[in-house]
Amino acid sequence: MISEPKVATSTTADDTLKRKSRDAGVVSGGHLVARALKNEGVDTIFTLCGGHIIDIYDGCIDEGIRIIDVRHEQVAAHAADGYARQTGKLGVVVTTAGPGCTNAVTGIATAFRSESPVLHIGGQGGITQHMMGSLQDLPHTEMMRPITKFSEGVRSTERVADMVSMAIRACFAGAPGPAYLEIPRDVLDREIEISKAVIPAAGQYRASVKSLGDVADIEKLADILVQAERPVVLYGGQVWSSRGHKEAIDLVRGLDIPAYFNGASRGLLPPGDPHHFDRTRREGFDKADVILIVGTPFDFRMGYGKRLGLNAKVIQIDQDYRTVGKNRDITLGLVGDPGTILGAVLQAASGRINKGAHEKRRAWMKQLQQLEATATEKLMPLFKSNSSPIHPYRVAYEINEFLNDDTIYIGDGGDVVTISAQAVRPRNPGQWMDPGALGSLGVGTGFAIAAGLANPEKEVMCYYGDGAFSMTSFDMETANRFGVPYIAVIGNNSAMNQIRYGQLAKYGEERGNVGNLLSDIPYGKFAEMLGGHGEEVRDPAQIAGALQRARDAVRKTRRCAVVNIWVDPAVYAPGTMAQTMYK
Repeated sequence: MISEPKVATSTTADDTLKRKSRDAGVVSGGHLVARALKNEGVDTIFTLCGGHIIDIYDGCIDEGIRIIDVRHEQVAAHAADGYARQTGKLGVVVTTAGPGCTNAVTGIATAFRSESPVLHIGGQGGITQHMMGSLQDLPHTEMMRPITKFSEGVRSTERVADMVSMAIRACFAGAPGPAYLEIPRDVLDREIEISKAVIPAAGQYRASVKSLGDVADIEKLADILVQAERPVVLYGGQVWSSRGHKEAIDLVRGLDIPAYFNGASRGLLPPGDPHHFDRTRREGFDKADVILIVGTPFDFRMGYGKRLGLNAKVIQIDQDYRTVGKNRDITLGLVGDPGTILGAVLQAASGRINKGAHEKRRAWMKQLQQLEATATEKLMPLFKSNSSPIHPYRVAYEINEFLNDDTIYIGDGGDVVTISAQAVRPRNPGQWMDPGALGSLGVGTGFAIAAGLANPEKEVMCYYGDGAFSMTSFDMETANRFGVPYIAVIGNNSAMNQIRYGQLAKYGEERGNVGNLLSDIPYGKFAEMLGGHGEEVRDPAQIAGALQRARDAVRKTRRCAVVNIWVDPAVYAPGTMAQTMYK
């Protein structure tokens, strides 16, 4: 029987003295942190306790900020990232010094490559012990600088709130990203008169980030799109993270432009929408006369820009000036907020539609729709495969059939994400989450916790590879403890299979199965250990029923369910077989 967590409620004489001192106009550094976060609209922090940071917790209690404590700081950082992605606001992770910080590095690096606004507040030994070898002392700010937009330490209690707001400003400057702020223990614990604290007023220390860019370029882009006969647009993660999805949808519908989607932008249009395309990107890029890229870099996912047609006009919109034109020449670049720019372009284009070009554009869309149907038809034998062991494409297909309109889908793994991207179609914006450009395994548990906390009315499902599941799954207990259970599905091939393929291809059978094979583990038992529902599936005909039983169990027991599906280890994603992830 899994017991519910105990909550301490006792009051000590020290607690009473602290309250009296605060009532007398005195405040500690930890309470200044909480006040600064509250001014920013932060309602939740993710953390794992440590002696360096406990005064921040005390401040959060006073400010009404929810404290979500996990079992590993990597999960805390992923959860803060996931919370930012789901809410569009700042995500906050608070860690103790030393290993508390280093454990969170993967989560912060993931947020950095995914342009997610996360504030990482880290503890440190007291200034009075500087360079004396205090407990868990490390050069945190120097370590974090390459993977953040801001990495500094606070040297006085008077400046705590000011430095918090400074770090937050950096998170939202240009393309969003993480910031790190180190606060020594004696700075946090010290109490000062409130009148001596520098506390920026809420709403008065940041400017709007909804920048339009050059108005002349808006007109140029509007004219290019009006005249285009075979345009396509690719929407990237910035479109969703900036909440520019409405303007993005209005543009493609208003101008009849086929749209493709990367990462967090999946779900902007529902399956079946005439402007929603996903299986013909190569043909679209090859034959288009205009290619509009919004909010995604020319990185490995885009073949560093080489996958775009050589004869097409290429226009790039991005929040970060450094990204525009990087790795590939472009026709026109616009820097600013995606939604603001797209809304202005549609307004500029209205009333001057080129009828001849528009008619050819509709024929172009019909051509791509026919190619989409052909591509889907070719995949159907894999999607409906009855092979044993179970074909991974069958799992992805069954998951897509299972999704509700309100299901948030999370992919955590290698081929698991690549294959499911060919089948899973989220029904609404914000309902697709994946590791992003860093390719981190283990993001799923933190993302699932964050998605549940940010959207208590929605269903959350995470599809893991067995390698990814084993990295962070113990925080499934955290999801249960805080009342945000989710459905976990595991594509279990007892291997780190994406990497295994490359090793086998390079070294052969005798040397290829080294460092990549895992044990055959019935992960359904893991959910049962935590008081939830677990199930093993070896027959493809049983997948749909197992998923429904998991859904019913989560709703009934309010605990996570695990469906462990044994998939064929000899099946790989096309990109894995082509090794495109490394090119």
